[in-house]
Amino acid sequence: MRLVRWRGGTGRVEGDHAVPVSGGITELARRATAEPGWLAPAIGDPVPLATLALLAPVDPPGAVRDFYAFERHVATARAGRGLEMDPGWYERPVFYFSNPAVILGDGAVVTRPARSEALDFELELAWLVGTDVRGADRRAAAASVVGFTVMNDWSARDVQRQEMAQSLGPAKGKDFATSLGPVLVTADELDPSAGAMRAWVNGRLYSQADLAECYWSVAEMTAYAAEATTVRAGDVFGSGTCGTGCILELSLSHGADAYPWLVEGDVVELEIEGIGRLRNIVGPADGEAWTADPARSRPGRR
Repeated sequence: MRLVRWRGGTGRVEGDHAVPVSGGITELARRATAEPGWLAPAIGDPVPLATLALLAPVDPPGAVRDFYAFERHVATARAGRGLEMDPGWYERPVFYFSNPAVILGDGAVVTRPARSEALDFELELAWLVGTDVRGADRRAAAASVVGFTVMNDWSARDVQRQEMAQSLGPAKGKDFATSLGPVLVTADELDPSAGAMRAWVNGRLYSQADLAECYWSVAEMTAYAAEATTVRAGDVFGSGTCGTGCILELSLSHGADAYPWLVEGDVVELEIEGIGRLRNIVGPADGEAWTADPARSRPGRR
């Protein structure tokens, strides 16, 4: 099944309509994956998708983990800092925790932090876990995955750079927005080991890659996250940026004039074969910029 959410409703996609169904996304995807061919029964008349303001096609997640699993992206970004590939990258699939409170859907307006002038997109695969998993068993991890969607891991590169210079993060450079959509494709209907990935900004093709380039499998990454802890049903995972899948990488290869940072009014579209195209619009800066309290008495510097 292909599942969508909107305010007050959940549905399965049939053509260009959403058929209203009952139940949460995680529950529906879990049953569809366990029983291939099962369709959630309709509880209302089909609604044209074009009339719906779609939310992210997942229930509000308890956790969002984002990996770093495409070698081409990692190698280019590290080379831009004068670094070679770290051998440890080939030994374990590292990730960070993102912010589950700022998940956006298809068509949503994305605002940047007020102190950032370097807004970027990131083209990624996302997947949903439908059952609790504890322990690093790859078979159990693979069986827990119930659906896939497109992820845009929005990034404020200047804020991210400042934070990570302190050997911590990313944090505020990432936690203001993550887009998912437009649909969740249940795991019985999508093979995540291959599929074209593309991105456009204002109709111009920016990115081309393939899921086959992902160094770590979905099962490996999910099992790594579950090692010595519990991954909860409803948690969301991201693959990390694919090769050429962000402005940071493209500007390092082709120059900042050819690939400038995003600005208000830009339209960003991300697509993965077999899932669909996620579209968002860049809005104005959000609120006021953080500043330190100039009146606070502080300990002396070392």
